Amino acid sequence: MAGLPPQPPSSLQIYDSYVVDPQWQLKFTTIWCTALGVAIVASLPTLIRSLRNGRSLKGILGVSEDLRKGGYAAIACEDKPPPLRPRRGAGAVWRSLVSVRHWTLPYVGLNVLQTTIVLAYLAVVLVCVIKDAPLISNPNRAGFLAVAQIPVVFLFATKNSILSLLLGPGNGYEKLNYIHRMSGRLMFLSACIHGSLWIRNHLQYGLPILGPQKETSGVATLSVLGIIVLTSLRPVRRLFYQAFFVVHILTFVAFFVTLRYHTLYSQPWIFPALAFFAADALLRFLRYRIKDARLSAPDQLMTLVHIQDCDDGWLAGQHVQLRVFFSSRIFESHPFTILSPPPGRSCFNRSGMILAARVNGDWTRELNTYTRTEQDFSVSTSEKRASDQRVDVPVHVMIDGPYGGSSVDLGQYETVLLVAGGSGATFTLGLLDDIVYRCVKAGRPGGERTTRIEFVWCIKSFGHIEWFAQMLAEIATLAAGSSLEIHFSIFVTCLCDPEAVPFIPNCDVKLERPSVYMLLRETTGLSPPPPDAEEEKSFLIRSHGGGGVAVCASGPESLTIETRNAVARLGVWNALKLGGVVVHVESFAL
Repeated sequence: MAGLPPQPPSSLQIYDSYVVDPQWQLKFTTIWCTALGVAIVASLPTLIRSLRNGRSLKGILGVSEDLRKGGYAAIACEDKPPPLRPRRGAGAVWRSLVSVRHWTLPYVGLNVLQTTIVLAYLAVVLVCVIKDAPLISNPNRAGFLAVAQIPVVFLFATKNSILSLLLGPGNGYEKLNYIHRMSGRLMFLSACIHGSLWIRNHLQYGLPILGPQKETSGVATLSVLGIIVLTSLRPVRRLFYQAFFVVHILTFVAFFVTLRYHTLYSQPWIFPALAFFAADALLRFLRYRIKDARLSAPDQLMTLVHIQDCDDGWLAGQHVQLRVFFSSRIFESHPFTILSPPPGRSCFNRSGMILAARVNGDWTRELNTYTRTEQDFSVSTSEKRASDQRVDVPVHVMIDGPYGGSSVDLGQYETVLLVAGGSGATFTLGLLDDIVYRCVKAGRPGGERTTRIEFVWCIKSFGHIEWFAQMLAEIATLAAGSSLEIHFSIFVTCLCDPEAVPFIPNCDVKLERPSVYMLLRETTGLSPPPPDAEEEKSFLIRSHGGGGVAVCASGPESLTIETRNAVARLGVWNALKLGGVVVHVESFAL
C-alpha cells in the first residue's frame, strides 16, 4: 500500500526474542488455562452434587468443636429397603466407557488418563519451545517457557487450592501433585535447553560464562533449579523426607531471588506463584488447631491417637497433618487418615477424632516407643498395677486439615468393594463406618441404594487384626439383620501369631494373598465364589441388580495399582451390565 515503508522478507528479518518469545508465553498459558477450564466444566455435575449434599465445603475452615457439649443422641430410624433402580442412564454409560482409563503401569504409578495429561503437557511445552525459534543462535525461547511454567508448578503444589475445590471431592493436593512434579521437571528441562545453548554460544565466541551479572545469575538460577529437581526424586523423598522438605522450601526462595536478578521478564510470572502460596498459607493458618490428645499403643507396630474436642468438620476418608509435641520431634508433621466420620455421624459411641500411626519410619517408631515407655511407667507407678491395665498417655498435638477424601459417594452404588493393605484400613474403615451409619442408623436419608459391602483387609500377621477388631465387630453387629449385608475377608500373608484371631461376625480369615480382580468378579456376581465360600458369602451368589459398583482401595502402591487394573480389566460391557463401576484409591507412597 502507498505510504507504508517497504518490509524486508521474513527470512532477512532479525529475530527479536524479547518481542516474539513473550507471545509464546501467552500462548502456552492460554492453552493450559483452557485445558483446566475444560476439566472444571466437566467436573461441574460432581461439584453441584457435592454442594447439595454438603460434601464439597465440609471442613473448608478446619475441624470444629461443639461448645454446647450436649452429647450425641442415639438415632433410631426405621430400616428402609434401598431403592433398587438399575443405572442405565447416560451416567452409567459414561462411567462404563471411561473405566479403561484406570489402567496403570507398574513403577510409573500413573493411569492412562494421568499419562495422557503428562504427555499432552510435554507436547505443548516442546511445541512452544521449538516452533519457529532459532534455538542454536538465540535460545531465549526455552528460558521464557521455563519462566511461564512457574504458576503451573505452584498451582498444583499448594495443599489449599481453589482448583481442588472446583474439581470436587476427592481431588485434593495429593491427587494433583503428579502435575506439580512433572511440570517442575519440564521447567528444569526448558531451563537446561536455554542455559546449555547459551553456554555453548559463549564458549564458541570466547565470552565469559561467569562474571557479568546476567550470566552469573543465570548459572546460579539453573544450579538452584537442578538442586530442587534432584532432591525431589522419589528415592530422596522416601529416605530423607524432612531434608527434602527443608531443601525444597529454601531453594525455591533462592530460585526466585536469582531468577529476578537474571531477568526482569520473570516478574509477571512470579507474582501469581506468590499469590497461590499466600492463599495456601492463609487457609492453613485458619485450619490449624492445637488440641489435647491421648496416645495408646496396642503393640510395637501401631499407635492410636485420640484427639479430644473434635466434633465436626471432616468427611470419612479425609486426613490431617499431625504434629505431636513429644521428645525433640515437635517440628515434624505427618499425614494420617481419620479413622471414622464425626461422632454425630458414626456407628461408634466415641467422641473426638481417632488417628492410627503405623510404625513406618523413624518418627512413627519413636512415637510408638515413647507411648509404650510412658504407658509402662504409668502402670508401674499407678494403683492399677495389680490389674496390669495400661493408661493412655496425655500429649498436646497440632492438626492441619482436613484434606483429601473419597471422590466416590458410596451411597449411590448398590455394591461396594473396600480393599485395604496394612494400615490402609484406616481409610476404608472410615468409609465403611460412614455408609453403615447412613444406611442402618440414619435410615438412608439421602436415598442410599447400597445393599452389599465386601470389606477386604490384607495384613502380614494375624496379630494385626486386633488393631481394628473391636470397630469391625461393632459395625458387623449393627448391620446384622438389616437391609445392608456386609462380609469381611481378612487375608494374612505370614503365618505369625495364628492364635491371635479375635471373633468378628461374618468374617473369614485366610492365609493367602488375594487377587483383587477375582474378588471384584465374585463381589459383583460375575464369577461364583469358591465352593468352600458359598455358604459364608451366599449374598454374593445372587445376580447383581445393576445399581452400580463402587471400589475403594488404600494401601501400598502395588495394591492400588492392582485395584485400578482390576476395574479396567472388567471391560466396558461388564461395567455397563453392572450399572457402571467407579474406583478411588489412596496410596501412602511418597
